Amino acid sequence: MTNAEPLGRSGAETAYEIGFKRQITIAAESFWESPVRNRILLVAAALLTIILLTAYGQILLNRWNAPFYNSLERRDLPEFIVQLKNFAFIAGFLLLLNVVQTWLNQMAALYMREGLSRDIVDRWLTDRRAYRLSLSSPLGVNPDQRLHEDARKLSEMTTSLTIGLVQATILLVSFIGVLWQLSSGFVFHVGDTSFSIPGYMVWGAVFYASIASLASNLVGFRLTRINAERYAREADLRFSLMRTNENLEAITLARGEEGQRQRIHFRIDGVIAMIRQLAMALTNLTWVTAGFGWLALVVPTLIASPAYFAGSMSFGELMMSAAAFNQVHSALRWYVNNFDSIADWKATLLRVMSFRAALIEMDDFHPEGSEILLKHGTAGQLAFRGITICAKPNGNSCEHAFRLREPDPVINPGEKVMINGDHGVNRKLLFDALAGLWPWGSGSIELPEQEILFVPQLDYLPEGPLQDALLFPAAAAEFSDEEIAAALTRVGLHELTKSLDEHARWDRRLEKDEQMLLTFANLLLRRPKWIVFNDVLEGLEPETVERLSSIMSELQEATLIYIGRSGAFYDTTSPRLLHLEAIPQTPPAL
Repeated sequence: MTNAEPLGRSGAETAYEIGFKRQITIAAESFWESPVRNRILLVAAALLTIILLTAYGQILLNRWNAPFYNSLERRDLPEFIVQLKNFAFIAGFLLLLNVVQTWLNQMAALYMREGLSRDIVDRWLTDRRAYRLSLSSPLGVNPDQRLHEDARKLSEMTTSLTIGLVQATILLVSFIGVLWQLSSGFVFHVGDTSFSIPGYMVWGAVFYASIASLASNLVGFRLTRINAERYAREADLRFSLMRTNENLEAITLARGEEGQRQRIHFRIDGVIAMIRQLAMALTNLTWVTAGFGWLALVVPTLIASPAYFAGSMSFGELMMSAAAFNQVHSALRWYVNNFDSIADWKATLLRVMSFRAALIEMDDFHPEGSEILLKHGTAGQLAFRGITICAKPNGNSCEHAFRLREPDPVINPGEKVMINGDHGVNRKLLFDALAGLWPWGSGSIELPEQEILFVPQLDYLPEGPLQDALLFPAAAAEFSDEEIAAALTRVGLHELTKSLDEHARWDRRLEKDEQMLLTFANLLLRRPKWIVFNDVLEGLEPETVERLSSIMSELQEATLIYIGRSGAFYDTTSPRLLHLEAIPQTPPAL
């Protein structure tokens, strides 16, 4: 098992365990805690004002229909010219509002994405949450899709759908009164029977939109699940492509292009299969949305026609009624027109909020069974108390475990200690346990009050200028140019002093030995009191090992803990030796 393999539940269980109500609650908490909350609320207030003014302008435009079409019916040219002028004024007013609303829409989406993206990243890279999630859940294996694409879509779609819903609601309230007034006094005559339906055109619009909504629900109910699964498979494909790009040299050297190509094709097949299902579902939904859309061209006139043919409604009033019906029907049909978008939004909300919830839960994450406890002591020592490390956890049981042979050793300040182990013991898990990254096991580790610096075999070099890579995670302002140049010179990288401001992928540009030398330059600058090395001298050139060993011997005041086997470290520091040993497995009873 590698550290990248999740030790928790299946991806399907994790992705769908949070209900829609819980998703909305998490999203609301995220918004309320966001530093851009006030900006979003300000833009929302401006948008509401613009939407209300737009609704008023559309009411004016609807009223304009009656005198305009009546002037056509009467062939009244002067009145026709007057109504054209009125139209120009109303249209210009609405055009200005449309432009302002478009800008406000974009600003709302921008602030929404800024707040959501920063919130998710802050939750992700906080107190070892990201690493713990990568160990305990499939959600943490390839989170880039959720952090980038899903966060972008959720922000933009939330803004678009919310504005659309508010606008449709305001138009509905505004035009129901108009439509009710226009159709309230009409009396139907069927044979010898006469009856009146107050506001019958309003009820016609409600009935028509209800039938369309019901049909859309019946046909498109699978869209949320299909979209969620599609995004999951898109994330798997993206992760495979990124992993391949990061390991091109190893794949090429192993002549593994064909095998890797087949793996990527398998991911592509998964994406294509879901897109095919999505295409069929959207096609079926189009029968409903497009069908009712085309009928909407004639239905308003058909519903208003009895009053027109009865002589109680003029041609202009007929057109005004049809326009008002369309406004009411369009508002009611908002859900129908946006059913696929709502399903897409719900799927995206599920992915982002389940990820955020999983990150927060990492604060209270505890492995099944016992766990290794980390606590800060008061004696300034590092002490192991009954420590056992589980290398292969399996629920409440452990298939393979190891421990320190020496009973409860204590490491004092300034000591030099080397910890090696029996064959088959994964020493790196002790390194991870000390860093709080591997909780599987039992016992406790008492840490000193001073900060401990952990040095892995291959350190992380952030993209950007070399100075940032050298000093990570410290800030450049903490050290002078002279101190930085002296540290680089001491480790044998004096030529890099000319490239401190140069931007590059330093993890690719520098060889492994140079990267480790850069890490030791960082140590010389920061001068930590406690340093834990994870077999850092393994696999380096003899000259590099000699130089690094010499630097270690100079760190007299620091406590050095070297996990691994190194003759060079032993010869230069004369460390105290500790040993890791496998715990014998009890054979099952016969």
